Amino acid sequence: MYAGIHHVSLLVTNLKESLYFYEGILGFKQNKKRPQFDFPGVWYDIGDTQLHLIVHPEGKARRNTKEIDSRDGHFAIRVTDMDKLLKTLDAHNVPYVNKPTNKTEWHQVFVSDPDGNLIEFNV
Repeated sequence: MYAGIHHVSLLVTNLKESLYFYEGILGFKQNKKRPQFDFPGVWYDIGDTQLHLIVHPEGKARRNTKEIDSRDGHFAIRVTDMDKLLKTLDAHNVPYVNKPTNKTEWHQVFVSDPDGNLIEFNV
């Protein structure tokens, strides 16, 4: 009955900072098919899934911290080259929690975006 997750939406407060993080550092590519909503934002294609950033100053879903806690609410993105990701994060001085061995079958790396949204990368 379910085919997969279509998109994940994240609330952001400063679109310029978010664009730098997601495009300038992580290298995500924008999906230009985003309609002209009455609020700012951007869509990214990540494999068969999309990430939607929505500027919504009154939103309540933020964690109110940039602390990286792997048990806190997050979403995960599968990567094909963990070494490249780690080198990219290091080159941009992005803090992360690296869990190459853990109770899962995959190498996990956790980062926080400028608004405190927690992201897991795994391979």
